[in-house]
Amino acid sequence: MDIRQLEYFLAIVDHGGFNRAASALYVSQPSLSQAIRGLERDLGSELFHRIGRRAVLTESGAALIEPARAAVRSLETARASVAAVHELREGRLDIAAMPSQAVEPLTTMIRAFTSRYPGVSVVVKAAFTSREAVEMVRTGSAELGLVATSGALPDKEVTAHPAGEQRFVLVTAPDGPFAERRSVRSAELAGQRLIVGQRGTGMRAYVDGLRERGIAFTIAAETEHRVAILPLVLAGVGLAVVAESWRGMAERTGARVLEIEPRSTLNLGLISRRARLSPAATAFVRTALPGADV
Repeated sequence: MDIRQLEYFLAIVDHGGFNRAASALYVSQPSLSQAIRGLERDLGSELFHRIGRRAVLTESGAALIEPARAAVRSLETARASVAAVHELREGRLDIAAMPSQAVEPLTTMIRAFTSRYPGVSVVVKAAFTSREAVEMVRTGSAELGLVATSGALPDKEVTAHPAGEQRFVLVTAPDGPFAERRSVRSAELAGQRLIVGQRGTGMRAYVDGLRERGIAFTIAAETEHRVAILPLVLAGVGLAVVAESWRGMAERTGARVLEIEPRSTLNLGLISRRARLSPAATAFVRTALPGADV
């Protein structure tokens, strides 16, 4: 049994016979009759009494009308839903993002996307490291991911679309060290108290790299809760090396943001699964990164 057979069956019922149904469906009567005979074989029962040119429903045929209409309606609903997704009138898009990049550039990306496709809901899922984001995209927990890494973008298990870079900056309390300065050299962080995030993040890798270069400092606090870094800085617990995306938020709270020299950056990228993307994911990548190959 297939949906075409049910559509043919209902056409015969609605048009009162095989001839009229064939004309309405733009199919030949032999093709229509063959489809109905196949449906009857599948069901194991005749659906019509053929009386001359008339087709009279059998008891089995009458019983089939309601479920056949329900099946056809369900298919029409499914087709309409798929069409709506393809036209991006509605739907949902899951994106895994690391915390700093969820502030920026993801905010700008989502704003551009939702202004064009307001019916699509964007769900941002937390990934605390680049590896976590890759796993979420690879396993299908999220269709896209926004990652930041000090090295090359991941491209073995997922497809990476470069999205620019962010430099590292230093955030201090208003009355903290380096007053009246706009920049600081990385070597000047020697002897300072730093607030750091968890291992596996780009910011933590940068700070660990300072120690490997012989720049000695004290870890005043280590937190997996990225939102706690700025309050700790403002409370005078220590300084923090963060991504440039934090600048606006930090300055609005009264913290000072200094550029670190020499310049060091994180590579940003949108990652996607290697399988065919949904229309929403494709549109998001193209909106966020015009010219991206998707």
